[in-house]
Amino acid sequence: MSIGIGKLLLELLLLLIGFVLLVKGADFFVDGAASIAKKLKVPELVIGLTIVAMGTSAPEAAVSITGAAKGNADISIGNVIGSNIMNILVILGLAAVIVAIGVAKSTVHIEMPFMIVITVIFIVMGIDGEIGRLDGVILWGLFLLYLCYLFVMTKKSPSEGGSGVKDMPIWKSILFTIGGIVAIVLGSDLAVDAASTIAAAFGMSERFIGLTIVALGTSLPELFTSVTAAKKGSADIAIGNIVGSNVFNILFVIGTSALIIPIHFASNFIVDGIIAVAAAVLLWVCTLPKKRLNRVSGAVMLAGYVGYFVYLLVK
Repeated sequence: MSIGIGKLLLELLLLLIGFVLLVKGADFFVDGAASIAKKLKVPELVIGLTIVAMGTSAPEAAVSITGAAKGNADISIGNVIGSNIMNILVILGLAAVIVAIGVAKSTVHIEMPFMIVITVIFIVMGIDGEIGRLDGVILWGLFLLYLCYLFVMTKKSPSEGGSGVKDMPIWKSILFTIGGIVAIVLGSDLAVDAASTIAAAFGMSERFIGLTIVALGTSLPELFTSVTAAKKGSADIAIGNIVGSNVFNILFVIGTSALIIPIHFASNFIVDGIIAVAAAVLLWVCTLPKKRLNRVSGAVMLAGYVGYFVYLLVK
């Protein structure tokens, strides 16, 4: 496929606009939904573990579900696997290089191993070439189990207030929530269409562009959240945001996509999936001894992503 320079620039602009709508839509959705939850007396910790985590995963959800519905399965699967790899190796790697990050015991002993296990399950499901509706039901069952775990953890660690949630009038909260969802849907539609056109124009596979460009664009909320949290010394947010987002990406995003329409899982994604598992194991191994992610570990993670990117280029 060959397109003119004007058409290419337009597609690049549409891709950028799509990413902006995804990121800002997620921001508005989180602020609005969290404000509504606060007014309903939902503890802040519950808000953080559910609404905020789902909000930062909303771009991946919108892009992957839209991609699956449009038959762009490689972008759908590549976006989730690519985002999960990037979340760990790039985002946490960058955050750890900026400042060493402490990690909660529950994150090291329960949440990280759970993330590793569900990533393995996801890859095993795809070996037969498809993530079907039964797989979607299983992933959603695990998602509900994870939510139950979060609520149990919440009761053990009650909220200390609501300082982290914006307080706004109910009409504004509803407007932000609905407006955020609309922006996310429109942004995902623009991003998937533009990414597919650009990939075809340059002879790149949808797998490559899904694993890299689209994954980076949909990971921007996690990038801003985790790096900012690391600079402010909020370790639980920096690590928890990434681990929670990766879990949501697999269980909620892929699970929901598969329930809507079975997703083709190309054999090439097996290698990418193994790398996603390796990245999760690396994070766990680095934090297990001292419950910290130090600068050396961060540098190793960033180097690991450089190696993976080179592999994608030469593959």
